[in-house]
Amino acid sequence: MRAWLDACTGKHVRYAVAIARELRAMGHDVFLTTREHPDTVRLAEALGERFVVVGRYAPGSREGKLMASIERTWGLAEAIRKLGRRPDVAICHQSVELCRVAFGLGIPIICTSDSPHAEAVGRLTIPLVSALVASRAIPRELFEALGARRVEQFNGVDELAWVGKQGLVAHDLPAEVADVDRPIIVVREEEYGASYARGRGLMARLAGELAKLGSVVFLPRYSRPARLPRGVVVPRGFVDGAALAREADLVISVGGTICREAALQGTPALVIRYLRAKLYVNDYLAKRGFPIFEVGPDDVLERAEELLGHKRDVGAILRELEDPVPLIVRLAEELSSGQAGQG
Repeated sequence: MRAWLDACTGKHVRYAVAIARELRAMGHDVFLTTREHPDTVRLAEALGERFVVVGRYAPGSREGKLMASIERTWGLAEAIRKLGRRPDVAICHQSVELCRVAFGLGIPIICTSDSPHAEAVGRLTIPLVSALVASRAIPRELFEALGARRVEQFNGVDELAWVGKQGLVAHDLPAEVADVDRPIIVVREEEYGASYARGRGLMARLAGELAKLGSVVFLPRYSRPARLPRGVVVPRGFVDGAALAREADLVISVGGTICREAALQGTPALVIRYLRAKLYVNDYLAKRGFPIFEVGPDDVLERAEELLGHKRDVGAILRELEDPVPLIVRLAEELSSGQAGQG
């Protein structure tokens, strides 16, 4: 079986590598693609994996996103044509371009998703997929409303595909981060380039306020903010966010991957109430005892002070959850069985 995996962000790269390594261990062939993005290529290099880079991410205007997507769709179609042998199955985390190309070529698609609130991407991908894989935390009817024909759910969250696995999270951090004084507070900038974004500036402001409690490491999205309080550390080079979340004393973001990576490794995480959407996977982890908490922007400083110094041993509850990779691999073998020899 030949599987094509496309990764659009750093999270997708790590997810794709976790799946690809399992597929290779079972004797299957994999073809990895990604796009130019602040996290993708550098993370792939850190993990020792080679991805074919096609296209770029275009944060900002709808017109810019549309043109970049059209160009990338064309580039991926060309990359698949040049392979010689067409893939038997395509796997992604809601890659619009993979879904369009694979659907057009009749390749079965497995799509993972943990953000039904990202409606624009959902409408462009979910109706085309053969099987959608999602956490049991998310009501399946949300995906069905977006056009899902088959929803396979697992008892966990996507981040279990790599957290705690050897070779999928860096062991060391750059000296500029590793040598800062404790406590270490990691602040991840809000996603201001997505279609559901609400602007930029909140997290930079909070970083300055939090500096009175400890050493603040600020992780920008695409570029360093023009105004950032003095004393806040901004890494100059690539930093593995999952590794940083493991070593930190507190992680603060507006709801994404780094908070779940932190909580799954016992580091307290504050999710700022920012998106106009229910974050089912965060609630799911909180109810099971992982240290992930939702808070309003005005209450961040108080809650941060309460949580600093309270890392948890989450090993026992972590073992109760399900890694999604075996399910994805099983589906890939199932869906590809009717495609072998085609193309």
